[in-house]
Amino acid sequence: MQRQFLKTSVSLGLLAALIACQPNQTHPTESPDTPSTIQEITVTYPETRKSDVVDVYFGQEVPDPYRWLEDDRSPETENWVKAQNTATQNYLAQIPYKGEIGDIVKTLINYERVSAPFKEGEYTYFYKNDGLQNQSVLFRQKDGSEPEVFIDPNSFSEDGTISLATVAFSDDGSLVAYQTSTGGSDWRQVYIMNAITKEFIGEPLQDVKFSGLSWFKNEGFYYSSYDKPDGSELSEKTDQHKLYYHKIGTPQSSDTKIFGHTEAQKHRYVGAQVSEDNRFLLISAAVSTSGNKAFLKDLTQPDSPLKTVKDNVQGDVYMLTSQGNEIYLVTDVDAPNTRVIKVSADNPTVDNWIDVIPETEHVLSPAVAGDFIFAEYMVDAISKIYQYDLTGKQIRTIALPGVGNAGIYSAKKDDTKTYFTFANYTTPTTIYSLDLATGQTEIFSQPDTAFNSADYVSQQVFYTSKDGTRVPMIITYHKDTILDGKNPTILYGYGGFNVSLMPRYSSVRAAWLALGGIYAVPNIRGGGEYGKAWHDAGTQMQKQNVFDDFIAAAEFLFEKNYTSSDYLALSGGSNGGLLVGAVMTQRPELAAVALPAVGVLDMLRYHTFTAGAGWAYDYGTSEQSKAMFEYLKGYSPVHNVAPMAYPATMVTTADHDDRVVPAHSFKFAATLQAAQQGTNPTLIRIEEDAGHGAGTPVSKTIEQYGDIYGFTLWNMGIRSLAEITPK
Repeated sequence: MQRQFLKTSVSLGLLAALIACQPNQTHPTESPDTPSTIQEITVTYPETRKSDVVDVYFGQEVPDPYRWLEDDRSPETENWVKAQNTATQNYLAQIPYKGEIGDIVKTLINYERVSAPFKEGEYTYFYKNDGLQNQSVLFRQKDGSEPEVFIDPNSFSEDGTISLATVAFSDDGSLVAYQTSTGGSDWRQVYIMNAITKEFIGEPLQDVKFSGLSWFKNEGFYYSSYDKPDGSELSEKTDQHKLYYHKIGTPQSSDTKIFGHTEAQKHRYVGAQVSEDNRFLLISAAVSTSGNKAFLKDLTQPDSPLKTVKDNVQGDVYMLTSQGNEIYLVTDVDAPNTRVIKVSADNPTVDNWIDVIPETEHVLSPAVAGDFIFAEYMVDAISKIYQYDLTGKQIRTIALPGVGNAGIYSAKKDDTKTYFTFANYTTPTTIYSLDLATGQTEIFSQPDTAFNSADYVSQQVFYTSKDGTRVPMIITYHKDTILDGKNPTILYGYGGFNVSLMPRYSSVRAAWLALGGIYAVPNIRGGGEYGKAWHDAGTQMQKQNVFDDFIAAAEFLFEKNYTSSDYLALSGGSNGGLLVGAVMTQRPELAAVALPAVGVLDMLRYHTFTAGAGWAYDYGTSEQSKAMFEYLKGYSPVHNVAPMAYPATMVTTADHDDRVVPAHSFKFAATLQAAQQGTNPTLIRIEEDAGHGAGTPVSKTIEQYGDIYGFTLWNMGIRSLAEITPK
């Protein structure tokens, strides 16, 4: 019997249509092992030229034959990209059910999504997507009137490749500044508008990157950027971030230089926070993605000097709120699991900090709403939330609707309620309102999706890694799944930069579950699930722990008969792309499929592109020491491909990815194609007019996952979608 994998209202007809249109479908009376009559797909790879480039590190020569692929402005590189995409699309076009998978993704992503509302001036604003809109639309309404469109990013471009990023309102809500991204690039434009009349003010600011927009009253705002590089803006190194103040009504050329404009102030990441009462400016300055210096300025006295809050990059600190002359800060200094402290603005240095919410055994992520602090804790990667007053007194525990991931929205001091989201791998994100005085919660917005959550289970397990470390993992699948070792399974990981993989709902993930797949997410070291120590245990010369944790997760899935190597796909993006690349080169027999996405794959040169040097806290660099060079070379995916049989691999990247430049993926794919000794395909899918992932249009997402899931299932030997219904 075929199972119901979507809600009854849509599933039966859709499933019947999908199964009926598949050629050479296995007959229900045939054995599942009956050979398919569908011809295997072959692929002819474009020829990739090798050069004789050789680098020397500490006296050791390291060839780099595909260095020329780093030149993203070269006609030769452009032609290579086109030829590779042609080969990939020719292969994918022969997968008979790829289009049906795309239809399932489309069905599951097609539901109305509404954000929590927020008040600015006389208007209440919220984002909404009807379902298949490429970008969500920002609406507003006043005094219960009908909502009106405020900013529609779908009007920015015909194909949805120009997206809306940060939106920030002035003190009284009369002005707004918002960022746009073209083709997913991190380089942004900033438009300034009269929020009442929707008339633009002046010309947009250009070349803004890695920046918030922090308003001072209604007069102007602080933003950050780098000087535009002389070479390619998509790959050239950018390593001196600068803070500016833009006064409304003046040209960008006259913006005031605030911080980072001298060699003595050289930092890769600089940002600014203005307190809600407009009294204080906190400047953050960092050389890497972990650890920052901090400086405080009294904005009531324009000529006041910067006061040092923290003069080193050992640990992180940022401003949570302020009350009178006291600043509330969040920090992991002397508190690896994070704490909230307060300090007088007159003397804000570390030795004067006073605990408000001390460190506990669980990792803290606080937010402020009204005059309350909401402390969200991760307990084995599951959310718990407590409400405190500004003295640090616990008021109550916030009742959550289940086991999953909750996130509190910040709210202004005069707000009487806030909102929080709740989701897990089977529960679409629901928004709840929260009364600040009583703690009462109620559903504000609950999506109506085609995914039938009740048919799926999501369970947390713990397994032991190579060195004995206990690691949690959440495994999600249909409730009728039989654990016979033959279930198509995606093992997804990240393992870096203090990023925590909390359970959250995704339509494309739901599509994999609806297809009959298992989805497993281990909380491996390098992430932030257990605080700074967990992060540090996966950095630099301990990076192998990350790979070992991921390998051990796969072996646990095999041991417990969830799946086997013939039905396992390794998946991860960015730092997770590095994870997949390293594991597939260390253990090529572990999985049937490898899906490294926008990955950091050349560990000897990553720091020479865009802001890559800022990742050195996690990775170290090949120039740091001989020992660090040898360690990096020992796992760098590009440098550890040898002639042998590798899993079926589809490398994915994008031509406008200026965070992890596509050259990583280009070089890795070319190296794999030259070394592959088995019959498995080695493809690269290069998305046009897209970046590292943010702002990707819905239409591109549907296409991407039709391709990715189709490739994955085909290379697990699945020749008909009917084969992976419950046995």
